Amino acid sequence: MIRLGPAGSPLKSTLEGISYLKKINLDAMEVEFTYGVRMKNELAKKIGEIAEKLGISLSVHAPYYINLASKDKEKIEASKKRILDSCERAHYLKASHVVFHPGFYGDYSKEECFDIIKKEIINIQNEIKKKNWKTTLAPETTGKMSQFGSLKELLRLRNEIGCEICVDFAHLYARNGKINYTDIFNQLKSIKHIHSHFSGIEFGEKGERRHLVMEKKDFLPLAREILKRRKDITIICESPVTWQDSLKMKEIIDELKNEKNNP
Repeated sequence: MIRLGPAGSPLKSTLEGISYLKKINLDAMEVEFTYGVRMKNELAKKIGEIAEKLGISLSVHAPYYINLASKDKEKIEASKKRILDSCERAHYLKASHVVFHPGFYGDYSKEECFDIIKKEIINIQNEIKKKNWKTTLAPETTGKMSQFGSLKELLRLRNEIGCEICVDFAHLYARNGKINYTDIFNQLKSIKHIHSHFSGIEFGEKGERRHLVMEKKDFLPLAREILKRRKDITIICESPVTWQDSLKMKEIIDELKNEKNNP
């Protein structure tokens, strides 16, 4: 199944946005806590119940201010708290994944950074188990060369500690200056359900600069690969016009399906 939807609500409130997504035939949304976790648990529970009733799959994006590889221990603890606060809301939202940018290499080698972030994510996983929260951590592939989060690193994390991952295809494009969907999906073949992000992207020598409105030519290669592989995937749109580009993705996928059925 291919689920499509925006990062954040298409309307002023999350509650209103969920009903609107159902109306326009989208079936996923990522609740954005990017600048802080301010939603009360009571509201999260109400949103989760309505989303489940309407068939809208929810995920959560934790705040941007996270660096699990900081040399400042207070910053690491603050980062963990932001992730755990997001996980608590995700539990009440019945959200499947809590997406976050794990951290920066800084002065550490890539291997040192991996070990530090791995240790901190295990600590967070232990807290989630203690609280019996029903959600899973999904560190995200990142778009800047200074950030921890290559696909190889995250797949290794998943293999070693059992977290999930969020595959941001635009970030991978920006990080590498190119993208090969056949190679990426070969690496993802063991993942039953792929949680992902997509948008247009502007990038330079150091990687990601900003997300852009999606052009059809941007999404076509990914759509073709998904349909060829018959992958179960959620695609959250992070372009400047999130739900509009989600609808554009839906149109492209439907066109490709029609071409296949009517050669």
